[in-house]
Amino acid sequence: MVKISVEHLKYMYPMTENLVLDDISFQVEAGEIIGIVGTNGAGKSTLCQALVGLVPNFYKGRYGGRVLIDGIEAAKAESGELVSKIGIVFQNPFTQITGSKLTVFEEIAFGPENIGLPRKEILERVEHAMELLDIADYRKRNPFQLSGGQMQRMAIASIIAMRPEIIVFDEPTSQLDPQGSEEVFRAIQTLSEEGMTILVVEHKIEKLARYCDKILLMHKGCMVDFDVPEKVFSNGKLESYQMDYPVFTKICRELCLKKTDGLYPVTLEDTCRLVRGRKEYE
Repeated sequence: MVKISVEHLKYMYPMTENLVLDDISFQVEAGEIIGIVGTNGAGKSTLCQALVGLVPNFYKGRYGGRVLIDGIEAAKAESGELVSKIGIVFQNPFTQITGSKLTVFEEIAFGPENIGLPRKEILERVEHAMELLDIADYRKRNPFQLSGGQMQRMAIASIIAMRPEIIVFDEPTSQLDPQGSEEVFRAIQTLSEEGMTILVVEHKIEKLARYCDKILLMHKGCMVDFDVPEKVFSNGKLESYQMDYPVFTKICRELCLKKTDGLYPVTLEDTCRLVRGRKEYE
């Protein structure tokens, strides 16, 4: 089932002359995890904002094409139409913290309260989100007394508590240490297994290679590739887009190790299987 359909999307910010999104088209199926990669200025964050309707409704500018979220055209939808369909987690948690709540629990409960959910359901959603992001111990703490990583996990939990069908993450681990980053990606995998559709902008390509079903590669506003991680990261022209390879792909390229389908591995597990298989034939 198609949850997101982007059709020939073009966008130019006000007072500029260059397209920041140039004829982008792709589809996302329900439950998929999509990684979005590219250098700074590729258009990744703008694409995220177009998916939730901020582009063009908030930022204005020149807009063409369509973004359909579960059949609803994002650019023409009322905000209430999309709230149960799609949510976004921004890179900086200060962007979405209300600033009006005294505890982490109250901050996460803010969204569900505002859509009029019963108290019991609000409590269940908040507890589930806190446990998933491992922040239950901070429930009574003031949000502004949290570390940057803790605050980001709280921001993510506040979106999870809304139970949208789709969540867009715009560099969610930029302020997290390796352990925190792994916790976020494990949570993303759990949400996907529960049927949620996920899109993630992320510079930590090893994480995307491990957890994503597909990778969308962008460069200068254009979509260069959209395929499974092995195919995207086996692209010999990746460096021309100023993109690096996942570390295990890089190792296998140096050793000329390919899988039977001619693609390079992207994860430790696949690399180990390939090396073991090669040794068996030596």
